[in-house]
Amino acid sequence: VQLVESGGGLVQPGGSLRLSCAGYGFPFSHTDMNWFRRAPGKEREWVATIGFDGRGTNYVDSVKGRFTIARDNTKKMVYLQMNGLEREDTAVYYCNWHDYWGQGTQVTVSS
Repeated sequence: VQLVESGGGLVQPGGSLRLSCAGYGFPFSHTDMNWFRRAPGKEREWVATIGFDGRGTNYVDSVKGRFTIARDNTKKMVYLQMNGLEREDTAVYYCNWHDYWGQGTQVTVSS
């Protein structure tokens, strides 16, 4: 199993980023996928989940209305579109499936 994230970076408050995660070695199109994040000095936090067919999504309250999780099963990719970024969104973002994690991608929101 391999999960590979990309798309992080430095962005100003109010800006946008799209994170991507490629999933290999497991039945990607038949399983829910998750995004988590770990902010400096804090515990890892669940951010969003998408159902196997992309129809069901859930978000932590702090990102509702700003973040959108999506997937493309033909490419075995899951995405996190992040709009209206706030300093509090600064974290390492991780793609997750069951007990497997990607290496993470750093998102820094700063002026």
